[in-house]
Amino acid sequence: MRRAGELGRRTEYLAFVLAGETYAVPIGFIAEILKPPPITEIPRAPRTVIGVVSVRGRLVTVIDLRRRFRLHESGFDRKTRILLADVGTDEHIGLLVDEVLQVYRLADSEVEPAAALGGDQPAHIAGIGRPEGALLILLDLKPLLETI
Repeated sequence: MRRAGELGRRTEYLAFVLAGETYAVPIGFIAEILKPPPITEIPRAPRTVIGVVSVRGRLVTVIDLRRRFRLHESGFDRKTRILLADVGTDEHIGLLVDEVLQVYRLADSEVEPAAALGGDQPAHIAGIGRPEGALLILLDLKPLLETI
């Protein structure tokens, strides 16, 4: 096992599952993890927006990441969670995910750029994390949420 100093600066990522694949976002963008409360649908909203929820009196728009990534859709189960994302605006956005896993502390040496996947990658793919025994698709939330 290498010493922490040899690995370089570390960044914390929250890992979650979508359609059997493991994704991660920098934990600094996640304000809270919620069990899904009742979701109110919004008529004529974009397909990726499944509705709004009230979190302590504030309305939060909920995005279905499966729909956003054009993955096979499934219903809610006991592991389904909403990640309350803070992207620098006054409002939070809820990201519906299948399951939250854990926080990974990745050294710079454990992160590869998105170009490592080959071809042109969407702007929301920030890279690939390779912590010991796992493979994480690292997401950049700003471009992901700009194109809703």
